Amino acid sequence: VATISKRPLSDVEKIGFCEMGDCRHLSAVVEAGGKKLRIHNFYVPAGGDEPDPAINPKFAHKLGFLEEMRAIMADRQDGNSSILVGDLNIAPLENDVWSHKQLLKIVSHTPIETTTLEDLRVKGGWSDLMRQVIPADQKIYTWWSYRAKDWDAADRGRRLDHIWGSADLEAHMQGLQILREARGWDRPSDHVPVIATFDLD
Repeated sequence: VATISKRPLSDVEKIGFCEMGDCRHLSAVVEAGGKKLRIHNFYVPAGGDEPDPAINPKFAHKLGFLEEMRAIMADRQDGNSSILVGDLNIAPLENDVWSHKQLLKIVSHTPIETTTLEDLRVKGGWSDLMRQVIPADQKIYTWWSYRAKDWDAADRGRRLDHIWGSADLEAHMQGLQILREARGWDRPSDHVPVIATFDLD
């Protein structure tokens, strides 16, 4: 992962999850409006195709990674606000996927993944800031598969990319943009940019 800032970054932390050394986490502190904000940037393992940890080591790795993520709490002893962003490779809510029923056995929306992610989010004190702006009864997608011939018409998306924050940031969030049009660019990513705006002054 990478974190790019116009403001100086300090107190950089890198946690090696599951003893893999694969650089799936980076955090740093940035100051804005006299407020210190710790930004956690994550890339959760995709988990392969078979949602059974007994026969799929990639899925077992994903579940182990999620368990270790529980140590990342929104409220820190230093009193700073916290934000957690990244490709978490899980669409936890029913309206985070194009068809809840059809994807229950598909990696990224299986019950063990969605339950684990929501449990660690809630117990970690994290607010789902995207859902503060777009209610849970509305669809949100940030990813569309390359396998779809016409991704836009089929619209079989998932919300795999997330923005969480400590509860105090809810009042500072000013807006959210999901750049769906980027999926249609030449040589696009299957993920699109998500932009959250905060007023910290």
